[in-house]
Formats: sequence, structure tokens, C-alpha cells
Amino acid sequence: MSIRKSERAYLLFLLPSALVVAVVLLFPLGYAVYLSFFRYFMGGENPAFIGLDNYTSLLSDSRTLWALLNTLVIVVASVALQFVVGFAVAYGLFRLARGGGVAATLNFIPHIVTPVVGALFMKWMFAGRWGLIDGLLTSVGITPPNWLGDPAWATATIILADTWRFAPFMTLVLYAGLQAMDQSILEAAAVDGAGGWALISRVIVPALKPIILFVLAIRTMDAVRYFDIIYVLTGGGPGTATETLTTYTYVLGFRALEVGKASALGVLTLALILLMMTGLVSWIYRRERGDF
Repeated sequence: MSIRKSERAYLLFLLPSALVVAVVLLFPLGYAVYLSFFRYFMGGENPAFIGLDNYTSLLSDSRTLWALLNTLVIVVASVALQFVVGFAVAYGLFRLARGGGVAATLNFIPHIVTPVVGALFMKWMFAGRWGLIDGLLTSVGITPPNWLGDPAWATATIILADTWRFAPFMTLVLYAGLQAMDQSILEAAAVDGAGGWALISRVIVPALKPIILFVLAIRTMDAVRYFDIIYVLTGGGPGTATETLTTYTYVLGFRALEVGKASALGVLTLALILLMMTGLVSWIYRRERGDF
């Protein structure tokens, strides 16, 4: 009987946070799913139930497929680059005799900057003709590319901007994981003659597998809903060259005012995130032994 009373007490403690989650997360999500089955134009006629027509229309729309392709390219390239840079910097800081913690903290500064402010700073750097990078390249006789006007370079610029902002997050988490490792494992590997790439691939990476899964999952989920930096840098342009699922959702909902179709695309984006997370976990733990 006392156990039941204690459980009820715990439920009472959970009730405020459960209410906040329901109001802030579950209700908007449920309402978006509800609207996705309606033809609903903001400020227009009353919503009309159309079933799955919004979904079939989006899945047969070439613009949606193009936005999906752009999303996958940006997500895979930026997360992979962030992991490589983050792991390299974290390992370098870990090997430092002194000052690694301070350097890791200072390295985290780009991640603290407000996304829009950081995007404006990056836009100033990559602006054509008068931008910082163009000025530096021109001063040494190199003709700079059209960073934000050429489709390929615009995509590369977005990937670099995302890496500048989020690689410090990877660095900090991986550096903490390296610090928490059992140092006797590294010493034993060194005694056995392991060094360089063998030490990293056969000892460090398997030991950091849970942390690697965590940072890859967090960054992948975050990168799929990537919006602010793309909106400030290119607005999805030139044309639709850098338009992703989130920027296309914005266009549908706030420019075309097709709230029902925008809600359906948001639901499809959520389904894509769940699918990518399932695939990522299955890839990392594709064998029962949990080997990479």
C-alpha cells in the first residue's frame, strides 16, 4: 500500500512537466497531423477534409522530391564533416598535456552565438565582391567563385556554415568522452604497439560508440530541420537549389498560405527523421556484437 502511495506522489511530481509537454509539444503535433488531412488556406474558406490528398500531392511533386534530395545531401555532408572535424579537434585537445579543457571551452563559442547572428556574419564573409573571403582571395590574385549565387557553391557554403556552428558541439561531447575513457585501455594498447590509426579505429572509436551514436543522432535530427542559416544565407536559392524540406514547408505555410499541405510536409519530415534514426541505429549496431 505504501508503494502505491509513493508511486502516486511521483506521478504528482511528474504532472507539471507532463502538462507542459502536452501543451507545448503534443498538442501542436496532433493539430498539425489533423490539419494535414484538410485543404486549408490561411484566411480563406473553412477547412475541407480531403483525406490523404495532401500527402499524395506532395509525394508526386517534383519540388518536394528536390527538397528531399537537398535535405539529404546537406544533412549527410554536414554531419559527416562535423564529426570528422569534431573528432580530430577533440583528439588533438585530448593529447595536449595542458590547456585542453580551456581550449575546448573556447572552441564552443560559435555554438553559443545566436543562429541568425551567426548566419548574418557568414553571409558577410561569403558575400560576392565585397565579402571578407572574396577580398582575401582577390588580394592574392585568386578569382573567387560565386559563393551564394552558384547552386553547387551555395550548397557547399551552407554545409561549411553549419559545420562552423555545430562542429564545436561535436568537439566538446567527444572530448568529454575521451576524458572519461579508462586510460588503462590506452596504456595497454600502447604497450601492445598500437598507435596512430590503429589506436583510434580499434580502441578509441569502439570505446566511444555510445557517445558517437548520441552526437550523430542529435545532429542528424537537428540538421533535418535546419532552417535559420539557410533562410538567411540563400533563402533556398538560387531558385530552389538549396531549398530543403523545412524551407519548402515555410514557403507553403507562410507564402502560399497552404496550411494543410504545409502540415502534411511537416509530418512527412518527422517520418523522415524517425526513419533516419532507425537506419542510423541499425547501421551502428548492425550485428548483435555491436561492431561498426
